[in-house]
Amino acid sequence: MTVRKPLPHAIAALLALGLAAIILFAAQRVLIHLEHATIASTAPEIFALKNQGLVFQRAAAHAPDVLPIYGSSELLRPPVPERGNIFFRTAPTGFQLSPVGGGGANVLIMLQKVGALGSTLHGKRLAFSLSPGWFCTAKPGTHGYKGNFSAMAATEMMFGGTLELGLKREIARRMLQFPETLEQRPFLEFALRRLASGKLLDRLVFCALWPAGKIQTGLYELEDHWAALHHIRRQTKPPPQLQEKPVDWTQIIAKASKAGPADAAISRQLSAIDRKITAGSRDTGFLNGVKSSPAWTDLDLLLRCLATVHARPLILSMPLGGHFYDHAGISRSARDEFYKKLPALVGQYHFPVVEFQEHDEDPAFLIRQQPHLTAKGWAYYDRTLDDFFHGRLPPR
Repeated sequence: MTVRKPLPHAIAALLALGLAAIILFAAQRVLIHLEHATIASTAPEIFALKNQGLVFQRAAAHAPDVLPIYGSSELLRPPVPERGNIFFRTAPTGFQLSPVGGGGANVLIMLQKVGALGSTLHGKRLAFSLSPGWFCTAKPGTHGYKGNFSAMAATEMMFGGTLELGLKREIARRMLQFPETLEQRPFLEFALRRLASGKLLDRLVFCALWPAGKIQTGLYELEDHWAALHHIRRQTKPPPQLQEKPVDWTQIIAKASKAGPADAAISRQLSAIDRKITAGSRDTGFLNGVKSSPAWTDLDLLLRCLATVHARPLILSMPLGGHFYDHAGISRSARDEFYKKLPALVGQYHFPVVEFQEHDEDPAFLIRQQPHLTAKGWAYYDRTLDDFFHGRLPPR
């Protein structure tokens, strides 16, 4: 009679781990299916989890009828019907707009999201809305970067396999210039410092950290999926009734233009500005800001990243708002340096760019001095996004 030996503990543990891995994998696939199935509801919405996590961004990237747009506070307000996510909610021209961003989010934040999404963006159309003020200041504030920083996106970008090491090194050096975002994240800071140094020993240490980084990434992803499930179950609105309909852009822009600020309101705004400032007297400081702003470095890194992942981006920039710059002592000729530098940089990567330079002195395009679009500004944005999505955007 043969006596069966008890299963060794090691084999039992391996079987248990294997079973747990299968269960986790199956659960993840179910959650991903749910995220993709509810994209019509979540795509037009703006919420913190979409900005801080990645699962909703990935779902939007996989959806052929969704155009992601990354930006800052201009995506949040004003709540006018022409604002992109509201106007395209029902996909009147065949697609929805999926905004990602928060107040103060800048190019370096967008760069980390793109790097984290990596190959998911291969061949995907997406748009980026830039605030021109970022590129005209030698020392921009850091509050917005800190408020929008995502440890998940940063970790996934650094330990992902899409970007080459040299590009990651340059990004790491920029991220280390914001040490306050890394104070509570010693592992990420240590990895960034090893990567940024460029020394052979540090490179080997970073490679040795790779398995731990992938584990950290996996944990972030699980947490993100479960948070997404909670959001879908508790906060997701019913999907809108998608319906294509004829869109007359000429009529939409004409109607939105009537909703712009009245001349009296503009006069009151300008009365707060020192009218005694000599025209062009502050050109030198402005030009120094355009020349030395670190946002240009960040934009170049973003464009390199987009080229690496073979994405199909549109770069949008709001105009400077020259009606107010004139009264602040900054001439149109000085502002033209920004309008020359932006398309020159983006053009190196053969990506389309629209900066609405012709609306530089249009007081009805922006809300006061803030980088926020009026109804008219959004109408022009919407038409440009529609042309881009459908391949009608004329080459520069």
